[in-house]
Amino acid sequence: MKTLVIITGMSGAGKTVALKTMEDLGYYTVDNMPVVLIPKFAELTGSFSHDVAIGVDIRSADLFSDFKNVLTELENEGVECRLLFLDASDKVLLKRFKETRRTHPLSPAGHIEEGIKKEREALTWLRGRSDYIMDTSGMAVKNLRGQLERIFSAKESFRNLYVNILSFGYKYGIPDDADIVMDVRFMPNPFYVDELKEKTGLDPEVREYVLSANDSKEFIDKLTGLIDFLIPKYIEEGKNQLIIAFGCTGGKHRSVTVAETLYSHLSGTADYGLNVEHRDIKR
Repeated sequence: MKTLVIITGMSGAGKTVALKTMEDLGYYTVDNMPVVLIPKFAELTGSFSHDVAIGVDIRSADLFSDFKNVLTELENEGVECRLLFLDASDKVLLKRFKETRRTHPLSPAGHIEEGIKKEREALTWLRGRSDYIMDTSGMAVKNLRGQLERIFSAKESFRNLYVNILSFGYKYGIPDDADIVMDVRFMPNPFYVDELKEKTGLDPEVREYVLSANDSKEFIDKLTGLIDFLIPKYIEEGKNQLIIAFGCTGGKHRSVTVAETLYSHLSGTADYGLNVEHRDIKR
């Protein structure tokens, strides 16, 4: 066995997707293995020619009392072990449980909020010990898969931060979960140009029109400088997810242009997760 990856974290944060992705990457995967069996399993699979991924969650009754000892034992045995902790906000976890109509493993009576609270308290130490922490709150399945491929297949460097750049229209409301919100309605509006009105910020002629103004150029210059300054500070702070939102009136032209421009700027050197999405572009 080359590497043992233990995938754990909050229930509903994406462990099933993560294990499936690891399997697609060529890992031998096992879900919900009792914690006390991990060292023996590592010994038995020691001759494997490929890597192994194990899913461990709160359903393992011995998680609280034995997991610390197991991790220490693996370390003493020289097992190359990586711990991936999947997390999400309480609000997102609650929504996922309600959408799937699942009960939380720590609240079989149906009080999901209480189960989430108990689980988060129990796993605080485990989160702090993890090699990788991924907040999947605003992360689509394809983005989670992409992040895992970067870390465990492409072997790219990884920092525990996922940056989601979002465009939106003020007429449809400001995103509730945005960390940074910027109003770009001061930029030239393609809506009033007949040949651009039905296009979006994904079209080069719209981007050229929006960014041609001197104020737009100055804003982009200051924006990229600010974000370049902030992201390392957030990483040092231990922040796991950053949502940067840009709003214009309808969410189709100016906000999309700026979001795509920032994404292009960051994607060249980013060693953290990065995604761009346009919430209202099709409205």
